[in-house]
Amino acid sequence: MINTEITIRSIQHYLYCPHRWGLIEINDCWAENIFVTKANFLHERVHDPDKKYSLRGKKVFTSVPIYNDLEQYNLYGVADCIEASKSGKGVLLPGYEDRYKLCIVEYKPSKPKNKEYNHDDLMQVFAQKICVDYLFNCDCDAVLYYADVKKRIPLPLRENFTEYDCELKELLLQIRRYISEGIIPGIPQTQNCSGCSLKDLCLPPKKRMKKKSIREYIKEMEAEDYEKTS
Repeated sequence: MINTEITIRSIQHYLYCPHRWGLIEINDCWAENIFVTKANFLHERVHDPDKKYSLRGKKVFTSVPIYNDLEQYNLYGVADCIEASKSGKGVLLPGYEDRYKLCIVEYKPSKPKNKEYNHDDLMQVFAQKICVDYLFNCDCDAVLYYADVKKRIPLPLRENFTEYDCELKELLLQIRRYISEGIIPGIPQTQNCSGCSLKDLCLPPKKRMKKKSIREYIKEMEAEDYEKTS
């Protein structure tokens, strides 16, 4: 199997719905709805590769290109934001004399109901951590920021590193297998499609069937038989 480079965003897409991921990555399908538009608007405000500033004693870098080209990962993408706080136990950054502790900040438009975060979002940020740690030789922190509640949620990536690392490697194997074979995965039976922007491409709405009497069905069948024999 070819060790194809995988985008970090693909991890989140695949976990959200493997079928949707396949439509996007293999079939080049795309559509937007209100949820995608809100997310795009939020990221446009955050992403600016030339934007860096200081906030409450932290240095803030936005739209940071990251990657990990080790064979077991071969990932690349862009981090919404990386914050650097001065720390004697931190790492050196190019162009700065002090040492800094790094923290990934991933922006999401809205917090999920009845839980702190979605697992697909967590794994997306874990893939970012794999890249940031590799590039800066560090052990960074990571949080999700939900714009609707203006709240940060720390992610337990360090505490569960081995578990998430095994899961990520398995996901990358699955993704590369589908790409290599050109196969679009099926729709999971438990998939909730109501908020998906590709719903109409994936599951076209069924035509409403008009209720008919038995007599009407018989007339239609007789008409079809007449057309075949005439």
